[in-house]
Amino acid sequence: MSKMLKCIIVDDEPPAIRLLEKYVTKVSFLELVTATTKPLEALQILEKEQIDLVFLDIQMPELSGIQLSKIIHNKTNIIFTTAYPQFALESYDLAAVDYLLKPFEFERFYKAVLKLNEPKTIETTSITDDFLFVKTDGKNNFEKIYSKDIQYIEGLKNYVAIHLVDKQIITYNTLKNIEECLPTSMFVKTHKSYIISLSHISKTDSTSVYINEHAIPIGDTYKKAFFDRIQERKL
Repeated sequence: MSKMLKCIIVDDEPPAIRLLEKYVTKVSFLELVTATTKPLEALQILEKEQIDLVFLDIQMPELSGIQLSKIIHNKTNIIFTTAYPQFALESYDLAAVDYLLKPFEFERFYKAVLKLNEPKTIETTSITDDFLFVKTDGKNNFEKIYSKDIQYIEGLKNYVAIHLVDKQIITYNTLKNIEECLPTSMFVKTHKSYIISLSHISKTDSTSVYINEHAIPIGDTYKKAFFDRIQERKL
């Protein structure tokens, strides 16, 4: 059985809310907690309750969807719903799950929410094991990789590139799924699209970490946590 995802709708147009409410009721794994035209009310709900997904309009008075998403992006998943295509690029920079351009049909809505309900395609025998089985092409095809051989992992929208010491594996998965399978003592996220192995770092500067001279960006959101880990091994 799929995990129920608690969601809220934030949109200043009541007709848009009614349509989203209709769509949500059709999806068995979505549970609508509330719908509101007030972004600040949504913010209060997110402070009090664990919400898995927010359907968020962009052009709103009081607080725009972009502004609100910058506040809540670490607390929940976001699917933007807007009539303005010019915000699409910014929405992906904010690591939104998807961007629904109004008017959209149920089929497009369902495709977006399915991204949060897909089964993991990486398996581990237990959280303490030092290897992973990565799904490759073909039914029941898995490749065993050792954590110590992973240099860094790169998110590529619907795929993930796992860069090993001697090769690269591309698998249909999300960076979030893989992050949950990795030992936190060995790996750290430096950017919304990168996870790196601490043991393979050759050097760092203020904006990048280097693995075999390959520069990997350090995003502002992750900078403090990353350099805190570096400080743990500082001489």
